[in-house]
Amino acid sequence: MDITLTSLEAEHSELLKDKIASQIASQGGWLPFSRYMEIALYEPGMGYYSAGAHKLGAGGDFTTAPELSPLFGAAICSTLLPILEGLKDKGLPTQILEFGAGTGKLASSILSRLHDLNFSLDRYDIIEISPDLAQRQQERISGLVQELKLSTKCHWLSELPTGFKGVILANEVIDAIPCDAIIYQNGFWHWHGVGFENGKLHWKTGLPVEQGLLPESLLSEHFSEGYVTELHMTADAWIRQIAKQLDTGLFLTLDYGFPESEYYHPQRLEGTLMAHHRHHAIQDPFHLPGLCDLTTHVEWSQIARSALAENADDVYLTNQAAFLLDAGIGDIALEIGNPSDPATFLPISNSLQKLLSEAEMGELFKAFVFSKNLKDLLPEHSLEDLPGLRGRNRL
Repeated sequence: MDITLTSLEAEHSELLKDKIASQIASQGGWLPFSRYMEIALYEPGMGYYSAGAHKLGAGGDFTTAPELSPLFGAAICSTLLPILEGLKDKGLPTQILEFGAGTGKLASSILSRLHDLNFSLDRYDIIEISPDLAQRQQERISGLVQELKLSTKCHWLSELPTGFKGVILANEVIDAIPCDAIIYQNGFWHWHGVGFENGKLHWKTGLPVEQGLLPESLLSEHFSEGYVTELHMTADAWIRQIAKQLDTGLFLTLDYGFPESEYYHPQRLEGTLMAHHRHHAIQDPFHLPGLCDLTTHVEWSQIARSALAENADDVYLTNQAAFLLDAGIGDIALEIGNPSDPATFLPISNSLQKLLSEAEMGELFKAFVFSKNLKDLLPEHSLEDLPGLRGRNRL
């Protein structure tokens, strides 16, 4: 693929590649892929999410659902509102905490929708590791708060609070958590790490993987020689920490991925790792480190087991289309647009098509939810009574 870089971009990527190469050398010529991904994405001042590049929207590297339409956040409010009302009824602060808030569009659409529903939210907090995205969030949200005269207090936090009571959101966050790659060779799974030779980063096979780290699917199925996939130990630990610190309320995340039986399908020979640059999908994860986003699909079955291991009440998984439709996104679209006026309704219709179509985001993207002590807030309801979660649970 021919991608034209500025001299500053090329120099930036080369500097980060040199740093990675130095670390590979210091580790004896082999680096775990998770460490490479961590450096490429999060190295202070140099990684993709910490170097100040424009990432989201038409001028960035990818577009997320909140960027497509405020209907996405408005529909999510249908799921969250019973939880927030339950907090209010108990005399508790009504609060939402969002991980990785992008440009702030999801937060803005949620705050706007709650305002339209005459619900006063006490706090909307954000944990964001990208300095430039945090600045964009602050500008967007502070402007909205002033425009709508909201009483909501917004804070940017550096870590997850303990004993949190409320709603925790994460849209397209887990896919960017560093994962490990493994490869099946000579009847065993091996770590698939990173080497450096002749000025180039490349795949390099390491030691066998300890069997206790492998999911049952990788031990019971037959895989072809050279089959590559991923392990998500850091993401699993992240979910466990959230489940541990969420005292009462709901966690909701939307991301692309599969349950275990589909993720580790014998025909998925090359795993799910992908790089993105300027709306191009790139197979080589070593292409332009620091300039490309790196992602992997989420393996939802282990995510669910991790939440349950930390005493989540219940877990739920469905595709994005089913979630949004059950949350009433169609009715919300009719509230804000007139189908008899093509000039105003066509953009709404186009965004709905992208959010819901099986060929777009509707099936590949999933909504995953877990609750903690939900009965304390909603004694008469279960998780699957909430709008958006009343369809078939795919776990």
